Amino acid sequence: MRHANAEKPFEGARHSTWYKDMSGVELSDLIGEIYDAALEPELWEVVLQKSSMFVGGGAASIYAKDAVSKTADLTYSFGVGGEFQESYRDKYVRMDPTTPGFFFFDVGEVVDTADILPYDQFLDTRFYKEWVRPQGWVDMVTSVLDKSTTSYAVFSVFRHELNGRSDENAHRRMKLLVPHVRRAILIGRTIQLNRTEAATLADTFDSLAAGVFLIDVKGRLVRANLNGHIILSEGTILRAAGGHLIAIDPATNEAMLAAFACAEMADANFTAHGIAVPLAGTNGQNHVAYILPLTSRARQRTGVGYAAAVAMFVCKAQAESPPVPEVIAKLYRLTPSELRVLLAVFESGGVPEIAEVLGISEATAKTHLNRLFAKTGTKRQADLVKLVAGFAGPLAKSD
Repeated sequence: MRHANAEKPFEGARHSTWYKDMSGVELSDLIGEIYDAALEPELWEVVLQKSSMFVGGGAASIYAKDAVSKTADLTYSFGVGGEFQESYRDKYVRMDPTTPGFFFFDVGEVVDTADILPYDQFLDTRFYKEWVRPQGWVDMVTSVLDKSTTSYAVFSVFRHELNGRSDENAHRRMKLLVPHVRRAILIGRTIQLNRTEAATLADTFDSLAAGVFLIDVKGRLVRANLNGHIILSEGTILRAAGGHLIAIDPATNEAMLAAFACAEMADANFTAHGIAVPLAGTNGQNHVAYILPLTSRARQRTGVGYAAAVAMFVCKAQAESPPVPEVIAKLYRLTPSELRVLLAVFESGGVPEIAEVLGISEATAKTHLNRLFAKTGTKRQADLVKLVAGFAGPLAKSD
């Protein structure tokens, strides 16, 4: 549910007119900078600053959270003070009421606080009163970038009280950025460059676990790393013919060539072809190709001397089990608040401890517990612990 608040620029942020007067050309520039940050991680702070202004916020962050261990890693951020980052990692991550809620949403879906839990309930938590409100924030516009069995990575823009709560325009603008941020994070993770200059990528080309192919806009193969040549020699998913890179499956080949051609245009047009292209193999093994256009300055340095317009990273497709909290929530039709309490029972124990950890009253904790007993067919907190442990199985961490 969106809110009717009129969009207001964050007066505390610099260059607020840049946000108000954002044009299509400037959006394209921002998308280009997002991909530059995939190769030069030190650029993420500036990218997040511009992203927060574009969406209409005062701060932004890319971070990872684990719903079982209650830990967080603020990988990149802008506008979040060091003391607040530290207190979140050390204390408030365990109180954050939004943590289990993200398992209810698909990767790439844009949501705000009220989509995760009732806003009035959010305002009543210790997390809001002690960590969110002191920073002047009132809402967030956010999207899950990736999910695993118990954790996820998130891209969030935090709305300042001067911005007001999230509205349709903030969601629309966030949706323009999310696919590119997700693609950049996936590519950055795949090549694991850290702070290595893009110009030195050639030196580590052959050491990458993924098959890497540099390709021009016509689909001509410019260069491949060692694992790329191995993939071509096997001939089960890709082959080289007449200097061109060709997928063995005709439908896949058509989609791949269309993605290459799209890279010749502005980065903003690249979204239509998705983040990745699945590659069907003749040997029963499926792979996925992550495609990155090499059009901006930093990415051109990666392909310098090779006339490359596209870098393609090919990895084996790995099917992951659904996240444990997501499975439990769907099976028993739990609300985000009920899931929070269930996970707190597993971690903390009694009602006073649950209320303390989640920043809610003991009466509210008891209400959610009674609903959990009814939905799961259990009678005691010990039964709830056994229930979660049964789902976690080998996924649970051992001390």
